[in-house]
Amino acid sequence: MNRRSPFPILGLVFCLFFIGCPKKVVRVPPPDIPSVENPLAALVEAFSAAETLQAKASIRIDTVREGEEMNYRLQGNVFCQKPGMLRVYGYHPFPLAMDLFDALYRENKFFLLIPFEKRAYTGEVSEFKDLITKADIRIITEKPEGNAVPNRIRIVIVDQKTTIDIRLREIELDKALTEDIFQWTVPEGIEVRPLAQLIRRRPPN
Repeated sequence: MNRRSPFPILGLVFCLFFIGCPKKVVRVPPPDIPSVENPLAALVEAFSAAETLQAKASIRIDTVREGEEMNYRLQGNVFCQKPGMLRVYGYHPFPLAMDLFDALYRENKFFLLIPFEKRAYTGEVSEFKDLITKADIRIITEKPEGNAVPNRIRIVIVDQKTTIDIRLREIELDKALTEDIFQWTVPEGIEVRPLAQLIRRRPPN
C-alpha cells in the first residue's frame, strides 16, 4: 500500500517527477542516525552559526518511481536568516532554464510555489504534527574543517526511499538580505491551495 507523503519537503520531490532526465541509480543505505521531528527547523538550525546565509546549490534527488530507481539533478539558491526563516529556489538549467519551485519556511508556516503547475500551497507545519512524528526522516550534514556552517546536507526520507543531496557553493555569511527574500507574493494566474492537499498526494511507487 502506498503511504501518504509525510512532510512538506516531499512537495519538492513531487514537482521533480514531471521533469528532468531520470537515470537508474545504486541506492546507498541511510546512516544509522536518529530521525528528526521537524526537518525544516533542523535545516535552519544547521545554519544557526550565522545570522544570515545565502548560497548557490546543486541538488540531486534519488528516489523510486513505479518501482524503478531514478535520480534528478537541478540547481538552486538558498537563503537563511535567524530566527527560523529559510527559502529555497529550484530550477532546471538545461536545455532551457525552467523554474521548478519556490519554497519558503517562516515562523512555522510553509509556502510552496510550483510554477509549471500554476499552483501554490500554504499552511502551518504544526497542522501535520502527527504525520511528521510517524515519518522516518534523517538529516546528515558535512562541514569543512574550520567552517561555521555545512556545505553539504543529505535528507534521507527512509519510508519513501528518497534522498535529497544538497551541496552548497559560493556561500556568503552574515550579509544583509533584502526584506523581500522572506516575503511571500503569489504571482498572477497562480491558484493557491491548502498545503494539506499536497501533503496527502500519494507518491508513485
